[in-house]
Amino acid sequence: MTALNNKHSYADQMKHVRSYTSKLSNALPDVMKNFYALSKASSSDGALDTKTKELIALAIAVATHCDDCIAFHTSSALKAGATPEEIMEMLGVVVFMGGGPALMYATHAMEAVEELQSSQ
Repeated sequence: MTALNNKHSYADQMKHVRSYTSKLSNALPDVMKNFYALSKASSSDGALDTKTKELIALAIAVATHCDDCIAFHTSSALKAGATPEEIMEMLGVVVFMGGGPALMYATHAMEAVEELQSSQ
């Protein structure tokens, strides 16, 4: 169990969210197509590499207290080559900038790293 909602793993949570984003894609095809295009364009290598962009996205996910975002961006950061040590160091910056609430969600990101790293 995770801090998420005490009933789903982060992998399960991503599957659950994907099932509903799929429904949104059917209901709102143009919106979702454009959202995914924006996601791809904003996370592709440029002046910043994909790993750095995913670390930024994960930092924002922690700072804004979005568990679903934490799940997806932890997974993406690990796939982009981020190490657990890099993620932990980034979490230190988030806690510095976001205080206690960011600290609480930083623990969620740590849990997601532990879970998702073993499955990749």
